[in-house]
Amino acid sequence: MKLLFTILILLMNATIIYDFDKNSASKDWRIIDDVVMGGQSNGRFSIDSDGNGVFEGTVSLENNGGFSSVRYQFNKAATTKNSKVLIRLKGDGKEYQFRIKDKYNNYFSYITTFKTSGEWQTIEIKLADLYPSFRGRKLNFPNYEAPSFEEIVFLIGNGKNESFKLMLDKIELQ
Repeated sequence: MKLLFTILILLMNATIIYDFDKNSASKDWRIIDDVVMGGQSNGRFSIDSDGNGVFEGTVSLENNGGFSSVRYQFNKAATTKNSKVLIRLKGDGKEYQFRIKDKYNNYFSYITTFKTSGEWQTIEIKLADLYPSFRGRKLNFPNYEAPSFEEIVFLIGNGKNESFKLMLDKIELQ
């Protein structure tokens, strides 16, 4: 009985950031590529026939490029010092960055990297482990400790020309 109560408390404290399905709107997500700085990378975001979000494209190092990203802004999600994000996804074996902003108009993000396995997996990210960064440079601020956040970003920028595909099923905050 005690275990059941604990599970119920955990479920009640989960906040769904995004749960993809066939009715999800790809326009909720916005692509930002290195073209904003003259690069030639090309990312796309769509919803596939199974209802997964699909972030895919090519990263090009031409013209000082080298990244593609997709972002989602939403109403603030409250956090605590123990909060973590769980992401059910299927990648292509490549490394990606996960980024959040406590305020969408901040110039910097809090980031971490994760490697995909090529299979469906759940990535667990402790918010307290996210470090502040701006344009690839770590900032001399503390790791994430804000009471909420309102933007998430997936970014690929591994320093090489490559194609990529990241499928997203569900993103939740615990």
